[in-house]
Amino acid sequence: MQAQHVSVALGSTTRRPASPPLPAASRQLRRMPRERTGPEMRLRRELHRRGLRFRVNLSGLPGRPDIAFTKIRLAVFVDGCFWHLCPTHATMPKNNADWWRAKLVRNVERDREKDQLLAGLGWVTMHVWEHEDADEAATRVESAARALGRAG
Repeated sequence: MQAQHVSVALGSTTRRPASPPLPAASRQLRRMPRERTGPEMRLRRELHRRGLRFRVNLSGLPGRPDIAFTKIRLAVFVDGCFWHLCPTHATMPKNNADWWRAKLVRNVERDREKDQLLAGLGWVTMHVWEHEDADEAATRVESAARALGRAG
């Protein structure tokens, strides 16, 4: 199984321009949840309801996967449409557009780097978009987990 992610044609950069958001915006961004988001919790509850057991925000692995099946080495990330440039729902802010474009493109690059690092450690990665139906996403994750369990 390969990592499932969408390519983004917005240009690539490894450094953000020097003008970060205003201090008020920075404070607001720091307060945004990074774990236990609504979409992540719905997926976790559905996987658990189906009898699957997993670790949450497993430290020690690149990217701290939102959901990790350690025995079969499956890492699942629940990606926000804005932050990871969903091909269906991504929007680009108009204020400070260059800074935001560089930041968001770098997020996608970091996702790919994290997937490669995990693959080098023998892990399979999956990405679920926040807009995906939790039942459908759980079916995809469960199928992958069961297939890896049989292969292992």
